[in-house]
Amino acid sequence: MKGVILAGGLGTRLFPLTKITNKHLLPVYDRPMIYYPIQTLVNAGIDDIMIVTGGRKSGDFLSLLGNGRDFGLKHLNYTYQEGEGGIAEALGLAEHWAQGESIAVVLGDNLIEKNINKAVADFKAQGKGAKIMLKEVHDPQRFGVATLEGDKVTRIIEKPKNPESNLAVIGIYMYDGRVWDIIHRLEPSDRGELEITDVNNWFIEDGTMTCEVLDGWWTDAGTFESLHAAAKLVAEGGANKVD
Repeated sequence: MKGVILAGGLGTRLFPLTKITNKHLLPVYDRPMIYYPIQTLVNAGIDDIMIVTGGRKSGDFLSLLGNGRDFGLKHLNYTYQEGEGGIAEALGLAEHWAQGESIAVVLGDNLIEKNINKAVADFKAQGKGAKIMLKEVHDPQRFGVATLEGDKVTRIIEKPKNPESNLAVIGIYMYDGRVWDIIHRLEPSDRGELEITDVNNWFIEDGTMTCEVLDGWWTDAGTFESLHAAAKLVAEGGANKVD
């Protein structure tokens, strides 16, 4: 199983900080933001990793990370996303490298307290399909929201005005090799982007989507408020650290 970290985009919600650097290189407490999703994958036993970069100063990822020796890795892979075509478009850039294998995807601004070891093991045992991670939030209108019947996901609605649950789909996804064909068939949304929610809903329709509720805290770090909250959470309770 391979791992993909999506760390492109222009980070406009964090201007002016991102006028001179990529959002994912900003500090979260005592480490650059990109360290945390890398450690999430490494902790889950995934050591073949591609980072999808983009925006300003993308070459600084290589200067910072090299081949990943600080994480016990022998090699890191990189590719570049031009513009902001959406999460699914960014993921599609890893197709040639993944070579049809199943993948775990982590958004580069997502931090978690604990790990996804069980979820990765469960997905491997699942054999096919997809798995998403969910977390109860107080403001589900900001996220893709999952509707469940028992433990089965029946649909995901992106940023609903009247959410059917408070279970947000966080930025950790797992897919089998069919994901690349699905991305090729997607049509841009009203935002002009290829939406990861459309990918997830395809697997729901296929009947092969599973889900798990994440243990411990989770946050993104894509706004000033969430960047500050992430730093505070790490300072007080740790996260997927290197040491």
